[in-house]
Amino acid sequence: MAGILAWFWNERFWLPHNVTWADLQSTEEATFPQAEDLYLAFPLAFCIFMIRLLFERFIAKPCALGLKVQANGPQKAQPNAILEKVFTAITKHPDEKRLEGLSKQLDWDVRSIQRWFRQRRNQEKPSTLRKFCESMWRFTFYLYIFTYGVRFLKKTPWLWNTRQCWTGYPYQPLMPDLHYYYIVELSFYWSLMFSQFIDVKRKDFGIMFTHHIVAVTLITFSYITNLTRVGTLILCLHDASDIVLEAAKMANYCKCQKLSDLLFLTFAVVFIVSRLGIYPLW
Repeated sequence: MAGILAWFWNERFWLPHNVTWADLQSTEEATFPQAEDLYLAFPLAFCIFMIRLLFERFIAKPCALGLKVQANGPQKAQPNAILEKVFTAITKHPDEKRLEGLSKQLDWDVRSIQRWFRQRRNQEKPSTLRKFCESMWRFTFYLYIFTYGVRFLKKTPWLWNTRQCWTGYPYQPLMPDLHYYYIVELSFYWSLMFSQFIDVKRKDFGIMFTHHIVAVTLITFSYITNLTRVGTLILCLHDASDIVLEAAKMANYCKCQKLSDLLFLTFAVVFIVSRLGIYPLW
């Protein structure tokens, strides 16, 4: 195991020529990112998750009800042990042959069985109220962290001149504000990864879980290798479009169609400019 770790953390791969991990150990004169710092993300992720639960219950839900967001979920299928067993253990989308067999077994017509399976599938979808609360939480967090990132980056030289991201690399001291920014972002993505197993599963579960893993991996390794300057630019740039997206979802759940369309259009523009323009070209 030690040999695998030594091979994985080979300095020739991760660091510039003639730089070792020992050179990046913090001293009294300068503080550098340390891998141990990232352990703080786990308890903080739990705290963020608990804050989310309180926020959704005591802030987002009252706001949703005040905006007359639909509180009821999809219509529930009537209890049926046989159909439930097929649904949970065999298939959620029975073919014609199975439908005919169930029709004979239950003395139901095929259309009624199809309707039951459709209602049972819809039953697993989150209600509009729940989706609104989730979007409001993400909107609030992205707005906060984006605002913090902009305020922090305005004071840094590398926002206006990206060459400063590499000046003196990797001997770039870790600033307290930068450390906080990184740890909070990392903790948030860890909390999203954990909460996916508790939230109602959606069709894009696998895609979003992969997205969170990639985000956590990139944030982790950019911190350890002290690529934090360019990392802060990327984090702030990506958060910008997420704010508008969550706002557009909230407007849609409130059935404010014109506002929702405008926000989705704004999201498309911000996404194209930030992630397909500024990010790869600048």
